[in-house]
Amino acid sequence: MKRRHLLAGTAGGTALLALPFVAVVHATEVHVFKSRSCGCCGLWVRHLQAAGLEVKVTEVDNAAVERKRLGMPDQFGGCHTAMVKGYVIEGHVPADEVKRLLEAEPKAIGLAVPGMPVGSPGMEAGARKDPYEVLLVDSSGQASVYARYPK
Repeated sequence: MKRRHLLAGTAGGTALLALPFVAVVHATEVHVFKSRSCGCCGLWVRHLQAAGLEVKVTEVDNAAVERKRLGMPDQFGGCHTAMVKGYVIEGHVPADEVKRLLEAEPKAIGLAVPGMPVGSPGMEAGARKDPYEVLLVDSSGQASVYARYPK
């Protein structure tokens, strides 16, 4: 009987040790809210996945509703909204900038690429790459340039 209790206790302890790892993986999942009919949003999701990010997609009728609910000012709106580790990611933000944000952990609402700039992830159009900025939106709703593209 004692041996069975020991084995059960060891198995339970091992399961408990795995819990923090599961929580960390889930905490960095990018939850994307996008329109069912938008092709560029799907391409952006694939861009994130190709960069090694775990992505969950929820199709919505209007991503602006999610943007507002998550606290990103409308002036920074793109065509989809995402949430990761407490940050809002608005529009066609490159995966490298999302990763950099998660490493730096600044006090901010999140990152935004307003509009749909040609050449941003999901908005590729051959060799054309229009210049655009990735904005860091602080908790007061003010933005500063986080990155410029093309680099």
